[in-house]
Amino acid sequence: AAVDIQPACLGLYCGRTVLSVNGSLETYGDCGVCPRGQRTDDNKICRECIESPDRYDWLYLGFMAMLPLVLHWFFIEWYSGKKSSSALFQHVTALFECSVAAIITLLVSDPVGSLYIRSCKVKKLSDWYTMLYNPSPDYITTVHCTHEAVYPLYTIVFIYYAFCLVLMMLLRPLLVKKIACGLGKSDRFKSIYAALYFFPILTVLQAVGGGLLYYAFPYIILVLSLVTLAVYMSASEVESFKDLLVRKKRLVVLFSHWLLHAYGIISISKLDKLEQDLPLLALVPAPALFYLLTAKYTEPSRILSEGGNGH
Repeated sequence: AAVDIQPACLGLYCGRTVLSVNGSLETYGDCGVCPRGQRTDDNKICRECIESPDRYDWLYLGFMAMLPLVLHWFFIEWYSGKKSSSALFQHVTALFECSVAAIITLLVSDPVGSLYIRSCKVKKLSDWYTMLYNPSPDYITTVHCTHEAVYPLYTIVFIYYAFCLVLMMLLRPLLVKKIACGLGKSDRFKSIYAALYFFPILTVLQAVGGGLLYYAFPYIILVLSLVTLAVYMSASEVESFKDLLVRKKRLVVLFSHWLLHAYGIISISKLDKLEQDLPLLALVPAPALFYLLTAKYTEPSRILSEGGNGH
C-alpha cells in the first residue's frame, strides 16, 4: 500500500486541517494555522473542539464575570455618598447588566442559542499564548500558527465585557438621571465614568494575563477578599459583634466577603472529593472571627496609651 509521506509539521501549535473524509481515510491540507474552534492533537492534526468546559473552567469564567460586577459595586458605593438613596438601585442595575450580558454571551457562543458551550481542554500555560510559539524553519520566514488553543475561554471574556459595556451605556445613564437626586450633577455619572476606565484595563488584563489568571485566580480571590475585609472593618471601626449588628450594610459586606472566601476555597479544591473538600468551607468565617476577637488588642490608641503608661 502506498503511504502518503508529508514533511514534518513544525511548531508547537501548527497543524494540518482535514480537507475530506472518505470512510477511515482522511485527506489533510498543508501545515499551518488551525481554524477557529479547532486545535491540534498529538498527531498535529486540527481537530474540532467538542468537549464541554469542566468545573474549574466554569469557575474561571465566573471569576472573570464577577470582576466588572464587583468593580461596579465598589465605585457605585464610593461615589454615591451617604445621603444618596440611589446606591441600592444602581447596585441592582449593575447586577442585572452583568447577568444579562453573561446570558447573551453564552447564547451567541457556539452552539448558538444554547447556554451550553463547546471548548478545548486546557493542557498547559502555553496554550494561552500560541502567538509566542510560531516556528521559523529556516530562521528567516515565520510560519504563523496563532490560534485559540483554549477555545473559547480566551475570547468569550472579551465578548462578555463588550456586552457589559453596551448594556451599561444603554441602561445606567437613564437610571442615574432619574433617581440620583441626592447627588450633584457632576457626581451622578462618576461611577459610569469609572467603568469607562476599568473596562479597558480588564480587557488588557485578560489579553496579556489570561493564562496566568486561569491558574492563579483562586489564590487571588482569597488574598483580595481577606485584605479588603480587613481594610473595610478597620475603616468602619468594627471591633465587636455588636458593631456589626448596628448597621445592616456591614452584615451585607461581611456575607459578600464570605461568599468570595467560599468561591476561592471551592476553586482551589475543585470539590473533587466532597467528603474532604466540603469541611474546608467551615474555614470561611475564620478570618472575620479572628479579626473581631483580636481587634480590641490591636487598637492604636490603646497601644499608645499602654506604651505611655509604661514610661
